[in-house]
Formats: sequence, C-alpha cells, structure tokens
Amino acid sequence: GSVVKKAYLIAYNAASAVAWAAVLGRVAVVLAWRGAPFVPLVVDNFARITQTFAVMEILHAITGVVPAQIFTTLLQVASRLILVWGIALPFPELSTSPWYSSMLLAWSTTEVVRYSYFVFKQVDAVPSWLNWMRYSGFLVLYPVGISSEVAMMLKAVAGPAASLSEWYPLALVAVLLAYIPSSFVLYTHMLKQRRKNVGGGA
Repeated sequence: GSVVKKAYLIAYNAASAVAWAAVLGRVAVVLAWRGAPFVPLVVDNFARITQTFAVMEILHAITGVVPAQIFTTLLQVASRLILVWGIALPFPELSTSPWYSSMLLAWSTTEVVRYSYFVFKQVDAVPSWLNWMRYSGFLVLYPVGISSEVAMMLKAVAGPAASLSEWYPLALVAVLLAYIPSSFVLYTHMLKQRRKNVGGGA
C-alpha cells in the first residue's frame, strides 16, 4: 500500500524532474548558442511529450494519490496542453519566437524544482533551499510563464489561427479571457502555499 505508493511517487517525480531538466538544458544551450528560432528544432516534440505526461497529475489529484487540489491542477495542466498541442503543434512558425523559449524556460525551471521537491518530500528530507525555491520561484517564473503563454496565444489569434478553422481564433480568445481569473486563482493559491511553507517575510 503506502510503500508501493511512495515508491511510485518517487519514481514518477524523479522521472519528471529528469525530463524537465532535459527540456531546460536543451532550451538554455540552444538559446545561448544559436538563438530562439532554433529552440523548437531540438525540444518541441520532447517538451510536448513531457508536458502531456503531466496529465497523470490530474489523475493523482482525482484519485487522492496526492493531496492536490483538482481544480488548480486541472487549470495548470490544461492551459499548458493548449499551448503544446493547440499552438506549438499546428503553428510551428510561432515556436521560433522568443516567447516560446521564455515559456519553456519558465515551465522547465518551475518543474525541475517542483518535482525534485516532491522526491525529497517523499523521504522527508527536503533541503531548506529547495523548499524556499519551491515556494518562492513562482514569484518570478509564474509571471514570465503566463506572459509568454498569453503572447503565444495572441500571436496565434493575430496570425495563423484562422487558417485552422474560422472558430479557432474565437476559441483562443475565450481561453485568453479565462486566463484572467484562472491566473489570479493560481497565483493567489501559490501565495497562500508560500505563506504556509516559507512565511510571509522570507
């Protein structure tokens, strides 16, 4: 029971941390070496697979494998899936934008920290610096990620979205409008988590 669950969660989180570290490494190296237009050539499919794997987290929340809020988990995973499947895949030309690179940098940095934190948490050995990063990194990374996601969607709406379907730009606009309350919900959720785990003044 609990031993199997713990082993599974360690394996899942460790694998996810490694996968996102690979995304982070690829983006950082290519961005520094060749620039943003070359980033999707080496990371697009891998990032899509890695992000899609996070659907498991919705299942974890629903089944109670982890004590996560279903709504916030769903919001976060769904919005990212829209980006990797609904923007980057049909409109690869948009992924050459620096916004795509900044989006992946924000995502991957967040996830390397988050999944690493969960691995250590399973064995009750979270280093204080990792705890701080887990509950403080979002203060910068979340706005970078959100603004990058919004920029990618706006580029799609203003550009190629209509070529997919006449209703597609409207659907993306609806998603963008949903970002206003959902980003507020997620950010305030993380602020509460930070107060609980780090303290307001840290």
